[in-house]
Amino acid sequence: MADFQPAARVERIKPSPSTAAAARARDLKAAGRDIVDMTVGEPDFDTPAAVKEAGIAAIRAGDTKYTPVNGTQALRRAIAARLERHTGQVYPLDAITVGGGGKQILFLALMASVDNGAEVIIPAPYWVSYPDMVLANEGKPVIVPCTEADGFKLRPEALEAAITAKTRWLILNAPSNPTGATYSRAELAALAAVLERHPHVWVLTDEIYDEIWFGDGKAVSLVEAAPHLADRIFLVNGVSKSYAMTGWRIGYGAGPAALVAAINKLQSQISSCPSSISQAAATTALEGNQSFVAESVAAYRKRRDLAVERLNAIEGISCTAPSGAFYLFVNCSGVIGMSAPDGRTIANDLDFVLYLLDCGVAAIHGAAYGLSPYFRLSIATSKAQINEACDRIAKACASLS
Repeated sequence: MADFQPAARVERIKPSPSTAAAARARDLKAAGRDIVDMTVGEPDFDTPAAVKEAGIAAIRAGDTKYTPVNGTQALRRAIAARLERHTGQVYPLDAITVGGGGKQILFLALMASVDNGAEVIIPAPYWVSYPDMVLANEGKPVIVPCTEADGFKLRPEALEAAITAKTRWLILNAPSNPTGATYSRAELAALAAVLERHPHVWVLTDEIYDEIWFGDGKAVSLVEAAPHLADRIFLVNGVSKSYAMTGWRIGYGAGPAALVAAINKLQSQISSCPSSISQAAATTALEGNQSFVAESVAAYRKRRDLAVERLNAIEGISCTAPSGAFYLFVNCSGVIGMSAPDGRTIANDLDFVLYLLDCGVAAIHGAAYGLSPYFRLSIATSKAQINEACDRIAKACASLS
């Protein structure tokens, strides 16, 4: 039998580190290991009852057929209304597309616009999939480190320095995975001032965590802070994180109609359309009572406060409190160079994460997100799990010498 030879685009990328870490934790638990899994980036809450009932009602009503490629009109109207409430921007229905999760929309946006070495600026720390999505579509990721001293946020001067004639996109993710960093209106305006000088640069704003925000009011979107740039901003969001609907696989994008049309053309050949049942449920999520969102965010805030306090009491590590999302990006520089009880040296954050796994805590190393020495913990889990993980991390750090 002939050997399979993968296409070059497959060879250019690697599997998602977060997915791989979660799978490793599941495998160890299935094998009987006592592991506190802090890798999973999905809410531990159940989908709201009214949203589940909407999906069930769609099945019973026979709403189980193909929909338009870019989503039902009902869902796109709900998205347009939600975006107008949150950003002040009015999007016509042909400027909105719906796909099988925000991840698919991001990939299709890059597929529709990037090739032949086009450059995409990606601030680090970044969500693990951004660079590989760019590489898969023949683009060049341009990684711009953003330090903890700067709040893990992109500075205008760093953006200016990264732009070249080949720059196609800036990817801006806020609130951020993995840091929870969020930009103020003034900070977004400063970035917009740079972009005004470079009209060939478009901005892909990933706002999947915009509801999970711990500040006053609401998280500010770039399209709200700089509406004059709306003709080159593509906003991506979805229902997975805010409504605990990760498995329903509904994401959406809004922006220039020509880009949306290109995405729709690609989707027509890839998946035909998103799930009709999931779209019905997502419509109810966006249009219905929003108390679930407020209640879950209040729970995440309490978990954040607990975890940050516990972690900052551990010698060798430190943690800046995130302003959004449900992750902690923990600084472990204080343990680098130390030795584990078995004699191995903790040379980097990957070594430390592997050591923590031996101590019963599954985390993801900072290098996977483009910045070391850190590790990411998800707080989308119970206080009991957070306390147990912190107990084990404390014991692990105390055992280093």
